[in-house]
Amino acid sequence: MKHITCHLDFISPYACLAFELLPEALQGISYSLSYKPVLFGAMLKHHGQLGPAEIAPKRDWTYRQVAWLAHRHGIPLQMPASHPFKPLPLLRLALACSPAAAPAAPNRYVCETIFRHVWRGGNEATDPARLQALTSALAPSRALDSDEVKTQLKRNTDEAIALGVFGVPAFVVDGKLFWGLDSLPMLRAYLQGDAWFDGPAWDAGASVREGVRRQ
Repeated sequence: MKHITCHLDFISPYACLAFELLPEALQGISYSLSYKPVLFGAMLKHHGQLGPAEIAPKRDWTYRQVAWLAHRHGIPLQMPASHPFKPLPLLRLALACSPAAAPAAPNRYVCETIFRHVWRGGNEATDPARLQALTSALAPSRALDSDEVKTQLKRNTDEAIALGVFGVPAFVVDGKLFWGLDSLPMLRAYLQGDAWFDGPAWDAGASVREGVRRQ
C-alpha cells in the first residue's frame, strides 16, 4: 500500500476542491495518506512568483473557474469576503490539533473543518471572533503561537520545497510529485500501476533545453 503526502494551504480554493474530491478520485484504491499544512506564500517567495490572486486578470479567472468547478462537482463553495488573506492562524491551528510526535499531521476532520470555515458562507476567513469559535470547536492540544507549532510549519514548508513542491495542492508518493486539482486522475493512474510512469515521458522535461529566460 502506497503512502501519499498531501501538501495544502487553506488559502487555496483548488486545495479545498481537491480535498473534497480526493476520496472519490481514489475510490477503490488502497492507500494511506497524511495532510501536511505548508505556507504557500513562502513557496511563491522562494520561486520568485506572484500568487494567482495577485495578478488582476488571473485573479478574475481563478475565482470564476473555481466557482464553475464547485458548481460542476456539486460542492457548496463560496469565496470568502476577502482573498487573499493571511493563512498563518489557520495553518497553525491545524498543526496545533495534531500530535506533537512525527509526522505531526492533522487528521481529515480538522482539515475539513478549517477548509469549510474558509470556503463556505462567504465570511471573513480570519475574523477574530470566527477564529476564536473555530479554535474552541477544534480544541487544539497545543498552543497556536507555541514555538513548536511555528517551527513545524516552517519545517513542513522547507521540506516541501526541498521535494520540489511549488504550489498547492501537491501530492507526493514514491518521490513523485503530482500538482494541482487536475492531477487527481494522473495520481489515480499512478497508484493503479499504469506503465506510462515507468517510461521516458515522466522525465521528458529533463532533456528539454531552456531556450530563453526573462530578465
